[in-house]
Amino acid sequence: MPDLVVAGNWKMNTTVSEAVALAAGVRGGSAAVLGVELVLCPPFISLTAVSDAVKGSAVKVGAQNMHFEDSGAFTGEVSPGMLQGICDYVIIGHSERRQMFAETDATVNSKIKAAQAAGLKPIFCVGETLEEREASKASDIIGGQIRAGLEGNSDTSGLIVAYEPIWAIGTGQAATPETAAEIMGGVILETLHGLYSGAADNIPLLYGGSMNASNAGDYCAQDCIHGGLVGGAALQAESFLQVAAAVAAAKA
Repeated sequence: MPDLVVAGNWKMNTTVSEAVALAAGVRGGSAAVLGVELVLCPPFISLTAVSDAVKGSAVKVGAQNMHFEDSGAFTGEVSPGMLQGICDYVIIGHSERRQMFAETDATVNSKIKAAQAAGLKPIFCVGETLEEREASKASDIIGGQIRAGLEGNSDTSGLIVAYEPIWAIGTGQAATPETAAEIMGGVILETLHGLYSGAADNIPLLYGGSMNASNAGDYCAQDCIHGGLVGGAALQAESFLQVAAAVAAAKA
């Protein structure tokens, strides 16, 4: 079975002091959660402070985005090299980046390759809109995102794929565990097998649509779900740790 991972995407929330307090809270309870990698993804401005706050613990830090170039005239962007030594992970291709900031499959592909070259573990996000789902295009859309995002990439080291049904993000309307498993154990795993054969079985698949402490266990009771990319529930240490504990219990 792939590694179990619960990553908290804090999005554009928390000041630096709030981020440090939240990270300290997660660190304080992390020893009670065994067998699950905990990853905190604060805003860029808090990465160093959060990294310092969890230093010496098993809690890891991730960025929410990055540019694929090493340096240059890219105002407001952060390069892979700037994240080295601070982060272990980086979220790439989140639906909010795709929808609000014109992220494309091509830029996602470049970012994944750049992240791996820098020793960062990419959390590669894929998912469909409500309109695409209702038009029975979910499998085509998601399969296309995976093939395009990983085109020319034979390296599965550190790769994680997160399924985030866009219609379920931040809406409180989560896909059922069965619906999520149909996609994740279906088109996602099948497409990864087509690219990487047996190595695909070692790639963690995370669910990322309104996962919380009350439903995380049901999701991870599905064989093809190995954790979560958590939004709102990650903004309180207690609820984030409860999600991780539920994941661990479901896989015990």
